[in-house]
Amino acid sequence: MPSNSTDTTTDNDANSLYSPLSASELRVVLVCDVVESVRWMEQDEDNAIARWQSFANHVREHIAPAQGGTVVKSMGDGLIMEFTNARGAVQAATAMHQYTSAANAGIALDKQMHLRTGIHQASIRRDAHDIYGHGVNLAARITTLAGPGEVIISATVRDHLTDGLDGDIEDMGECYLKHVSEPQRVYRVGVAGEQPVLLPQHDLATQLQSTIAVVPFESRNRAVEHIAIGDLIADGVNAQLGLTKALRVISRMTAKAFQSRVAGHQVFRETLDANYILSGSYLVKSTDSKGCVLLTTELTDCAKGEIVWMDRFEAEISDLLEMQSEAINRISQATHIAILSCEAEKSKRQSPETLAGYSLHISGISLMHRSLVSDFDRGKLALEALAERHRRFSDAHAWLAKWHVLRVIRGISDKPSQDAKLALDACHRALDGAPDNALALAVKGYLFCQLLSDKDEARNCIDKSIAIAPSEVHAWLYRSVWSCHWGNTQEAVAEAVHAIALSPLDPHAYFFNTLLASAYAFNREYALAIETANKALRLDRSHAPTLRVMLLAQVESGQIEAGKETLKKLLIVTPNLTISSYKKMGNQESFARRRVVDALSAVGLDN
Repeated sequence: MPSNSTDTTTDNDANSLYSPLSASELRVVLVCDVVESVRWMEQDEDNAIARWQSFANHVREHIAPAQGGTVVKSMGDGLIMEFTNARGAVQAATAMHQYTSAANAGIALDKQMHLRTGIHQASIRRDAHDIYGHGVNLAARITTLAGPGEVIISATVRDHLTDGLDGDIEDMGECYLKHVSEPQRVYRVGVAGEQPVLLPQHDLATQLQSTIAVVPFESRNRAVEHIAIGDLIADGVNAQLGLTKALRVISRMTAKAFQSRVAGHQVFRETLDANYILSGSYLVKSTDSKGCVLLTTELTDCAKGEIVWMDRFEAEISDLLEMQSEAINRISQATHIAILSCEAEKSKRQSPETLAGYSLHISGISLMHRSLVSDFDRGKLALEALAERHRRFSDAHAWLAKWHVLRVIRGISDKPSQDAKLALDACHRALDGAPDNALALAVKGYLFCQLLSDKDEARNCIDKSIAIAPSEVHAWLYRSVWSCHWGNTQEAVAEAVHAIALSPLDPHAYFFNTLLASAYAFNREYALAIETANKALRLDRSHAPTLRVMLLAQVESGQIEAGKETLKKLLIVTPNLTISSYKKMGNQESFARRRVVDALSAVGLDN
């Protein structure tokens, strides 16, 4: 009957789709993919597809058979292959990289095809269509550790190779992989692939910065002699915002073209590729020597057409002429904080996959500096997505390293030693891609100072960071931390003060003030330590390290009762805090840390 015939066909289709799985087999799995395949495909889709097809066919017909391998799957920008032995897989990987290198000859750098390859030996199962098992997934994860032109192998593959005969093998140590609970020992085979310049570095940086246009403010007086005030404000704000790496500021002359024009937010977005517009107006109330001007400012999100921040206040005209104008500083700092807050809220409401690169970058940094644990954890997700999407952006790994250090220092890590290893792994990834990354070197020094108790390596990394980038604010902050733990506490104060001078309007000023308060406390300048800690607490009342600094200064200055009150606040933030758990937060050899232990004991904290 017709109905039976239809049912039989459906059953047959199902059987063909879901063929029986084989028994487990030990195989070597190779996974390779094209670096930045989305960008590569977008540039010239037809040509990219043709080149990929040519490569995949060459592998299928020549390279794989020659090494006893089989192409299991081609995914349009990647291959999964299986081999009976490790040597064959490594030789095939080498041959593939040699093929693409030859094919790239004569092609512009930004249009070249570069592969990265991961190899792992494990038990797999198969059906008529595919291979399955944790080992296949692990090979794919190992591939993410490879740079362009590199071959990364697991320990199970390394055991079957001979250094020098099967390639130059370099131990990369234990690396943590996304969604893999235990660290994996991996190795690089052959000469480490050089990082190709797939895009000019400034293009990548531009992708990861929110863009703001500051339009000269409009005069409400309409008097000719007052017109220059609007340009004066825009110039000052442009200069201040231009100091932060998180923002790209449209040039003043370009933005000035939109002054006095009725232009909607879409025009700024389409014409200037701007994410935010800062605009405003001013009214001169008097023109004497202490002339006063009423300023109105507003920040607009171009994507939504919504005002995300506005302010209205009075300022003296003479103040606008100062190098450190209070009015311009107020506008600049509030604008910066509003953008960070806006991007952080986007990250909290949306999945990382839907966010632009600059949103992941800005929100990740902003959220990781918040006290709320859920926000802190969300910051990590944003940074991980950023690192996965923009593999050449080494800053993402540097920030991830700092996230793990902060997790321990804040007292919210259940496995401090594992976080220390994860931080070190992230530093290595950052520096593998960019050995002269000053931020990564500074964070690595911070890690060795705070968690790994290697004062010489810590100072070496921090000093190298400063030599590369004398204005790297984090290097100066961490040098202050180092001086507190191992060096001269007077130097610690000077270094923290210098860091704040480099970024006087930093949106994470509470963190800066905490480190300065620490330097004051360890230098036994208790009144300044308490005053500075209070500044930090006004910005973030739940920051455990700030509360610990406050407690130290209070106890050592004889204010025991005040120290006990601070301990109560500290236990609200970190309810499981004990002397023992504090000691696990970092190096125990530091005389500074021992002083904190003594202070905590003096106010009755449990052991």
